[in-house]
Amino acid sequence: MWPNSDETQELLSQARGGDATAVNRLLERHRAALRRMIDLRMDRVIGRRVDASDIVQDVLLDAHRRLEEYLVHPVMPFHLWLRQMARDRLIDAHRRHRVAARRSIDREQPMVAPAMLDHSTLDLAAELADPELTPAAAATWHELQVRFQQALDLMDEQDREVVLLRHFEHLSNGEVAEVLGLSEPAAGMRYLRAMRKLRSHFDEKAEG
Repeated sequence: MWPNSDETQELLSQARGGDATAVNRLLERHRAALRRMIDLRMDRVIGRRVDASDIVQDVLLDAHRRLEEYLVHPVMPFHLWLRQMARDRLIDAHRRHRVAARRSIDREQPMVAPAMLDHSTLDLAAELADPELTPAAAATWHELQVRFQQALDLMDEQDREVVLLRHFEHLSNGEVAEVLGLSEPAAGMRYLRAMRKLRSHFDEKAEG
């Protein structure tokens, strides 16, 4: 879901040369991906109190302010640098609003926003499903989507996160390793374990 890296690198090069237009284009072309990344993780209760677009705007403003420092010392790929700032702001929003939100709910809500589990959900759900259950009608697709959401909600945060990174943000195993602070082999193993758990929960929902 993140913008093409070749064009990003070209805009970064122009930004190093002092091109203000390139800076604006660089940040703006990442707006939609940042919004999706935040929407995927926004607690459904917190989402009633915090506008995701405000978080995105804050991240882009912060990135603009810190861009010169990044250009001198790019510690990670640009899109991972942006998503790290977005993650920090999202965590802060959850911390600040969760206490108030708890007054109106009885239990924690999963951080995965169901409205964002669209085509990626269905593609992955179809992969998890037994071939005999391959959807042939819209009603069956919807049933798969519900089963997938329920299975994802049963996973712990670490397992759910690696699935989101790989299948919804479309990050490579190397990028996932960098985001999670793991070696690539460790990130690969975590992904495989998470997918086994997801398939198990998915099958349980089918049997239930």
